[in-house]
Amino acid sequence: MDQTAWTSVGEHLVAARVDDVAILRIDREDTLNALSPMMLPDLAAAIRDQAGGASGLVLTGTGRAFSSGDDLAATADLDRDGFARLIDGFQDLTRAVLDTEVPVVAAINGLVVGGAAELTLACDARIGRPDTYFLFPENGLGLTVSNGSTHLLPRLVGAAALPLVLDGRRIPATEAHRMGLLTDVADDPVTAAVERVRAWRGDGTATAWHLALFRPDRAVVEAAMQREVEAAADIFAAGLPTVGAARFRDRAR
Repeated sequence: MDQTAWTSVGEHLVAARVDDVAILRIDREDTLNALSPMMLPDLAAAIRDQAGGASGLVLTGTGRAFSSGDDLAATADLDRDGFARLIDGFQDLTRAVLDTEVPVVAAINGLVVGGAAELTLACDARIGRPDTYFLFPENGLGLTVSNGSTHLLPRLVGAAALPLVLDGRRIPATEAHRMGLLTDVADDPVTAAVERVRAWRGDGTATAWHLALFRPDRAVVEAAMQREVEAAADIFAAGLPTVGAARFRDRAR
């Protein structure tokens, strides 16, 4: 979907409206839309702000990626407090989506990795391109998953969740669609997402009530995120993120 009225709404974030549907786009194409620590609070705030007064919200990225997830180059040398803030920043993205009272659809324009992939699990639908793929690489990087995904991922894919995380392999669009990670596949996922929101919010629909009924129980998600925070603290104390960051730097050379 070609948009010309994009407005900056935060660090590497732009927004536009198609009628009353808000589109929020991560706009850091040179890093495949990697999420730096400074971007996380801006993204959470923009999700909450853009959903207000809109009939629905579409999340997407610039170029050939939704987001490559955590900006490992920017977070490799974090101390304990910085690492804790990073995890909480990712967790709050899930809270921001679940706080909305309108449909939130992820339009996944290519790859989606790590914490960004886990953010999409909280959305009410995920529409990808044929070349979309998911990647949950944390295990091999000495990190743990976040965003309440220890509850949200099994909710979508059942017993396949743990192998996907432990293997850390690419999950192509066809497989992601088959297992429930993707709701649909479309050549233009943003247009498809906007159309989906419009259909869901048509006159006389009870969408708001069904969102409240079908979205995951917030207390259960919060409990999952608390366990994830505790696990992240344990792996930091064990030094695993340092080993993973060194492996990442070696690969990047």
